[in-house]
Amino acid sequence: MSEQFACDLADLAPGTARQALLTVASGEEIPVAVVRTDDGEVYAIGDICTHGEVSLSEGEVEGCEIECWAHGARFDVRTGAATELPAMSPVKAYPTRVDGERVLVDVDAPILTKENA
Repeated sequence: MSEQFACDLADLAPGTARQALLTVASGEEIPVAVVRTDDGEVYAIGDICTHGEVSLSEGEVEGCEIECWAHGARFDVRTGAATELPAMSPVKAYPTRVDGERVLVDVDAPILTKENA
């Protein structure tokens, strides 16, 4: 497991998302949307919408979903599953852990579910 610092928890208010640029094992830097749901849970998914290739972290968080600001596609932040058209393909979801006030994400070990396998 190779967790990386994504942001401070204090910089991620409930019901918001922010982008973090993290580095995978190959050295490539990838954008990740770090999301804090209204109930305070923290998740991380790929930040680029699979429909319109725009940043999901700029979208609205509602419950356990984030809505792409460009065309209204929605994704489950827990699994990365596309839950609303026009997106049909999921984004990757990543293991996330809060350590004190630090949000850590492991981009080298995507969470595999039936939706994104």
